[in-house]
Amino acid sequence: MHPPPPAAAMDFSQNCLFGYMEDLQELTIIERPVRRSLKTPEEIERLTVDEDLSDIERAVYLLSAGQDIQGTSVIANLPFLMRQNPTETLRRVLPKVREALHVAGVEMQLTAAVSFLTILQDESVSIHAYTHSFLQVILLHLEHRDTGVSNAWLETLLSVIEVLPKETLRHEILNPLVSKAQLSQTVQSRLVSCKILGKLTNKFDAHTIKREILPLVKSLCQDVEYEVRSCMCRQLENIAQGIGTELTKSVVLPELIELSRDEGSSVRLAAFETLVNLLDTFDTDDRSQTILPLVKSFCEKSFKADESILISLSFHLGKLCHGLYGIFTPDQHLRFLEFYKKLCTLGLQQENGHSENQIPPQILEQEKKYISVRKNCAYNFPAMIVFVDPKNFHLELYSTFFCLCHDPEVPVRYTIAICFYEVSKLLNSGVYLIHKELITLLQDESLEVLDALIDHLPEILELMSTGGESSVQENKLSSLPDLIPALTAAEQRAAASLKWRTHEKLLQKYACLPHVISSDQIYYRFLQRMFTIMMTNNVLPVQKAASRTLCIFLRYNRKQEQRHEVIQKLIEQLGQGKSYWNRLRFLDTCEFIIEIFSKSFFCKYFFLPAIELTRDPVANVRMKLCYLLPKVKSTLKIPADKHLLQQLEMCVRKLLCQEKDKDVLAIVKRTVLELDRMEMSMDSFQKKFYEKDLLDQEKEREELLLLEMEQLEKEKQQNDGRPTTDKMFEKKRRDTKTPTQSLPKNIPISVPGPPSVTPSTSKEIKKSKLIRSQSFNNQAFHAKYGNLEKCASKSSTTGYTASVSGLGKTSLLSLTDDSFRTRNASSVPPSFSPNTTLPSTSRGTGNSLDPKSSGSKDTQPRKATLKSRKSNP
Repeated sequence: MHPPPPAAAMDFSQNCLFGYMEDLQELTIIERPVRRSLKTPEEIERLTVDEDLSDIERAVYLLSAGQDIQGTSVIANLPFLMRQNPTETLRRVLPKVREALHVAGVEMQLTAAVSFLTILQDESVSIHAYTHSFLQVILLHLEHRDTGVSNAWLETLLSVIEVLPKETLRHEILNPLVSKAQLSQTVQSRLVSCKILGKLTNKFDAHTIKREILPLVKSLCQDVEYEVRSCMCRQLENIAQGIGTELTKSVVLPELIELSRDEGSSVRLAAFETLVNLLDTFDTDDRSQTILPLVKSFCEKSFKADESILISLSFHLGKLCHGLYGIFTPDQHLRFLEFYKKLCTLGLQQENGHSENQIPPQILEQEKKYISVRKNCAYNFPAMIVFVDPKNFHLELYSTFFCLCHDPEVPVRYTIAICFYEVSKLLNSGVYLIHKELITLLQDESLEVLDALIDHLPEILELMSTGGESSVQENKLSSLPDLIPALTAAEQRAAASLKWRTHEKLLQKYACLPHVISSDQIYYRFLQRMFTIMMTNNVLPVQKAASRTLCIFLRYNRKQEQRHEVIQKLIEQLGQGKSYWNRLRFLDTCEFIIEIFSKSFFCKYFFLPAIELTRDPVANVRMKLCYLLPKVKSTLKIPADKHLLQQLEMCVRKLLCQEKDKDVLAIVKRTVLELDRMEMSMDSFQKKFYEKDLLDQEKEREELLLLEMEQLEKEKQQNDGRPTTDKMFEKKRRDTKTPTQSLPKNIPISVPGPPSVTPSTSKEIKKSKLIRSQSFNNQAFHAKYGNLEKCASKSSTTGYTASVSGLGKTSLLSLTDDSFRTRNASSVPPSFSPNTTLPSTSRGTGNSLDPKSSGSKDTQPRKATLKSRKSNP
């Protein structure tokens, strides 16, 4: 067809009009087959069936008088009929199915094979009934002229063999097999016999196998057709498992040795692969005296005359190394290693003077084989590290690893990226040797390689950061300055592509970064990027992944100023954003915060901004909030959060009374019922909520610990270089332990546990606290413990108390939020001064106090009882 010209250049000349008419004629020709394919009234009449017929009657009618497509539909529905009415189906429908299969086409035959197998798996009838009704039909069609149909029936028969009793197998299958395996039968019949023999071996005892099955096996191994010899050779592995080690050594091994010298390359390949799979079956003498020479012969011939075995040889190298380990002489070990290195670079040294379009087909086919070989070598690289010992990696295999990571073909780099985690684990403390290769793969131009690498990126980075030693606290990624630029470039490359699933996965994996790099690096290099993705990306799963990762970054951020800034941005740019899409993402973020943080954190910062969206002008936002309200209510504890509960109820009542959108109103009514059925958590532990309360308390403890650590680190920086550091630190800790009314307002009070376990000296206290500070980011991530940040509110000065009840002991953790604010006011930017207005709700008190009153009674820690928390007057 001629493309129509642009509207601006329309030409109404006679020639142009004739061109348009030709185009219309072509369209008419294209449409004709569609019209012809429509059914005529007579055809529709023939395809119509009386609706009053039962399922059985309809099936019998369609199999008797219907068309092929209708008969195929009945056979596909046969498992359902067997479940519904097995007796009538076997009596009336199955005979019609047998008749139809005699003249059936390929599609009906394939459908019948699948249906018969489904009936067996569903156990709709007993094994005896199945054998009587279905087995003969299966055996009858095993030698169908169509190879696909024959294979389908064979797969069904092999599954049936698994459940048939021995006597039935002997009479119905094994005895007829003797004649089916003779040379006088067709090749297809002998191929089927090979596969059946491999399956039957596990069903009979060794004596029966030796007397009745092994003679047939030997005969088929010597068959005149190479396809039959190859097929029987591949079944020798199953036969060896059934006859035991002794018979395998005396019967199977000689056959394999002879087949490995066969004139047919496919037979030699089958013999080689079977030998590799049976390595564990043979003893050391057989492996060293018989199999090792065969393997050496295969390796030598693969380069000289038989390239067809190269791909298989490279794929099974790992098994060979494992199976023959310990019997190599040093010289053989070195030669085998050199052979592997040669395979890893196979095809890279060849240069041809042809362009891509001029490469001869045989050269192109050879290059594809070489790519497959190098890909298999990459797959087996972890096994080769074990073969040479990880201690010798740098000397023996590093250059090969470098070549595989820089291979010009994507499949090779993709495979080595998949294996990168295994390589890292094997190298352990030597993992630093492959830092540069990690950067290379992160910067790979192919997103497939990146996608393969990031599957285990958290584990790889953890190994890199600890140097493979779980007890090492020092982060070793500081010696890898290119890591962060590589991670950010990888994310930008994924964002610029159309493969949003890779982008989503990468953002999810970035949640591990607090575990491996510093809080400041995350804040300055990654956190703002998460905001940008949430605000600008068009793919919802990607936005949600960025939102959740941002919440985890916030959870493990170690600076109060930065946490405040992030919270403020979330509320102002998302929760109060102009775009309703941003406000929807704010609700998603609230859901993640409820999951990751403690209940108190959500109530302090996000409870009021969230329920304010009940007045949102967009119905979709109000609807999404309604779905979230039960989770919002679950964060409240009574009686401490009674005032928040009242505000929630007021917002819900307004929605019920004022909502005009019928869809939102329907959801509001359902949500109200759900909220009414919810049981509220109490300040004290309850038996039914014990596990959830304990988990939430652990989150609160970690959030308070972050504040403690920040203060301790600041004190450490201030005290560095002073001779009286220990004395001052001891004095501060002593003051902190005594919660009196005359405490200075800038001294945080923290009681981490019972006095009996408190360190006795200031040096021990300082050391233990700083160790906790340094190791906090190295704690293992867990979905349940992904919660952070119990920090100061905009003007709430209430001391927060966390209580633990267990085995009759209660420990208090109390912290005055404003003590941090007033202590560090001089170093806080203007936007985060003590007067910064962050939305906040304070448990235990409903009024806001001036920061200057932070030394009053209201700011002193209050004991937490198992009944309730009350605010002091």
